[in-house]
Amino acid sequence: SMITFAQYLQRCSYEGLSKLVKDVVDLAHKCVAHEDDPECTKPLPSIFLDEICQVEKLRDSYGAMADCCSKTDPERNECFLSFKVHHPDFIEPYQRPASDVICKDYQDNRVSLLGHFVYSVARRNPFLYAPAILGLAADYEHSLQTCCKAEDVGACLDERATVIKEKAKKISVKHQYTCGILKKYGERVFQADKLARLSQKYPKAPFSELRKLVGDLKGIYKECCEGDMVECMDDRAEVVNYMCSKPDVFSSKIQGCCDKPIVERSQCIMEAAFDDKPEDLPSLVERYVHEKEVCKQFEPDHTLFMAEFVYEYGRRHPEYSTQLILRVAKGFEDLLTKCCKTDNPAECYGHADEELKKHIKETEEVVKVNCDLLADHGEKDFLKAILIRYTKKMPQVSTDTLLEIGKKMTAVGVKCCKLPQAERLPCSEGYLSIVIEDMCRKHEATPVNDQVAHCCSDSYSHRRPCFTAMGTDEKYVPPPFNPDMFSFDEKLCTATPAEQEAGQMKLLINLIKRKPQMTEEQIKTISDGFTAMVDKCCKQTDIETCFGEE
Repeated sequence: SMITFAQYLQRCSYEGLSKLVKDVVDLAHKCVAHEDDPECTKPLPSIFLDEICQVEKLRDSYGAMADCCSKTDPERNECFLSFKVHHPDFIEPYQRPASDVICKDYQDNRVSLLGHFVYSVARRNPFLYAPAILGLAADYEHSLQTCCKAEDVGACLDERATVIKEKAKKISVKHQYTCGILKKYGERVFQADKLARLSQKYPKAPFSELRKLVGDLKGIYKECCEGDMVECMDDRAEVVNYMCSKPDVFSSKIQGCCDKPIVERSQCIMEAAFDDKPEDLPSLVERYVHEKEVCKQFEPDHTLFMAEFVYEYGRRHPEYSTQLILRVAKGFEDLLTKCCKTDNPAECYGHADEELKKHIKETEEVVKVNCDLLADHGEKDFLKAILIRYTKKMPQVSTDTLLEIGKKMTAVGVKCCKLPQAERLPCSEGYLSIVIEDMCRKHEATPVNDQVAHCCSDSYSHRRPCFTAMGTDEKYVPPPFNPDMFSFDEKLCTATPAEQEAGQMKLLINLIKRKPQMTEEQIKTISDGFTAMVDKCCKQTDIETCFGEE
């Protein structure tokens, strides 16, 4: 309850929200005894929003958000969700109490301390789903238990805090991404993506079990994405309990998670390693390509047939991304749709294997080329290559945003290219899909160009190849030359190495925006010239004049 209120009412104090939490908890106790009471028949989200709408002076603190109360659900909830602030700058950065104070507080007031932790995480991360926040609270408690016995309590807590923050950020980004996919592409794509992932993770589980699990997860994500955190958490616990009632059916890797307390189980199962593939799985080519009667299985129920294909393909290929599995499945589905209408379907789909391998080859090649570039030339040159590529594709995007995209893509390369060969592809395409989703969300708010519009409206699994194949925007008209873009002063000499590098990268972006047709050689000459100019002028007494001349 505290999580739900803190995510909707991000400006409210802990004490203020505690009163609302008490009202809801009191109502829950009342409803256990009197189920038929009119108040108890309302859906949970409505109960929370009714409570929020009764807050005195709601408009004073939240302005136009108060108008949401005049709507009826589900529009009212949609309205409230639109007012959630992703990165609330009105919340002061968290200041941890002194080490001796926090350890004593944990000993004397454990519930209140953990309550404040949950509140502070929830209001700063309004889309982070409730089970994850409770999991982070459990991590925080374990950190206190360990660090309060350590020699240097502060250093121990600093180290643990960094890990927890990174984990929170990662979970939040992935959750927001998944909600975006569900909202934009609908239930079928969401379920196909989840089925591909679960088939890779639990390759020994029967299809019927994974299909049931995917259906349950769809409902849970729907609740979580709509802000219904209590139902989301309740249903998530049910799914986890179900999996833990027969762990051997799902995976040999989850038994340890099932022995943990309920709050920690969910995150543990999500983070568990992939189970080992069953040995001697029969060839899919035999079953789906050489089989003469495939159309008889495909035509009565496309969805079920393709779900089984995704399951069978996913459990055999943990080294592929879910997007690649879905591209292969889509390619096969399109081929069967066409071939099953011909006089000789078996002959028509007889070359399916070679056709589908094109998707695999393209993806493997992209990963290899980029990882080789990073290994051979290092991070800085890798970032430059990305910036050149993407500034030409979408020169209309602001310089700062292009630099941000470039840095994110470089981070994906650094993270994924050092992994073993079998893990590089799912890591790279998985994270790139998140970067692309973010670009497409920004494009919806501020349209970039026709090419980006085309790729963002492409099917979920084909977006990444679409962006990769995108060429220079031929319709782009560069802005007139502006000398201010290329004026430098002595700040460049006092800047940190990171600031100097950012300046150089922005210069590179601005050059390409003005001359999109520049060759690699020309770009290199100017880039080297910039470095030489900074080295030379920063040693002079009259820095400004030197920069002007250069």
